[in-house]
Amino acid sequence: MEILAFGVQSDEKPLIEKAFAGKHEVRCLDVFLNRDTAPIAAGYEAISTSVNADLGGKVLQTLATGGTQLIAQRSTGFNNIDLDVAERLALRVSRVSWYSPYSVAEFAWTLAMAVNRRIVRATTRTRDFDFRLDGLLGRDMRGRTAGIIGTGKIGEAFTRIAHGFGMNLLGWDVAENPACVELGMRYVDKEQLLAESDLISLHVPLLPSTHHIIGKDALSHMKDDAILINSSRGGLVDTKALVEELRAGRFLGVGLDVYEAEAGLFFLDKSLEGVDDDTLARLVTFPNVLVTSHQAYYTEDALGQIIEATVRNVDDYLAGRRSENVLVPALPGP
Repeated sequence: MEILAFGVQSDEKPLIEKAFAGKHEVRCLDVFLNRDTAPIAAGYEAISTSVNADLGGKVLQTLATGGTQLIAQRSTGFNNIDLDVAERLALRVSRVSWYSPYSVAEFAWTLAMAVNRRIVRATTRTRDFDFRLDGLLGRDMRGRTAGIIGTGKIGEAFTRIAHGFGMNLLGWDVAENPACVELGMRYVDKEQLLAESDLISLHVPLLPSTHHIIGKDALSHMKDDAILINSSRGGLVDTKALVEELRAGRFLGVGLDVYEAEAGLFFLDKSLEGVDDDTLARLVTFPNVLVTSHQAYYTEDALGQIIEATVRNVDDYLAGRRSENVLVPALPGP
């Protein structure tokens, strides 16, 4: 079988080709799947997509009409896929249910320390041979409070690092993680976590219940000198509300690896074009804000696990097997 892979980064291509070698042919495209590119998939029974693919109803219909039967998404998140339409069209959809949580947790901490210690400003200065320390004052993490919203595998990994720094630990989730409790985490309600935390990191999935979980009201509960980190999904943060708080001079720093309107921007070179997203344009002008382009997962270890799981998903499809990675058709209930 030949698989068509959309949205393949240059670093990712040799890893994909090596993983599929000897099993299936794979054609890698650097373009992302959307309404304009979906017709390219005509004649391909199986395709693989990235997290920023548009898998809405119209795209799914185009794929089904062209003969596609399997969509293997190379990510854990699947909020970009209309699962109801996929089921109606009898498309099988799989994802990667798990990969290295350390890749994301470590990057979240990279963002936290970079904004805390003003690393971007410092390196920009030294490139101009400006070695002043004015405006570079950070603070110790030891003894301060970390608030972790979402304490699954990634949240737990983030918590372990915070524990290593000697921080007080607050958590919020629908269920307590015993491993986090053993590290000294206290589970509290969201408002208390926001009010008491010096550092807040988001590690929940994007669901209707978590959309804009950090909105105007939540931001108002946070300390004026708090640090906010989001390496999960852009839709967790109401960016317009965040910009208004930043304009008012609040927060020591904000680190965002994701953005709620990142589709069509992230993973692409827009340096020679005018970006018409006024909110993002305003956001990146704040000296205490660091925005990266959804790269937290982007390590050799995590990519290797993602690609290996994608190969297994294709093999399972051909063998008629089911696994926890299959989203459509849904696994039968207990």
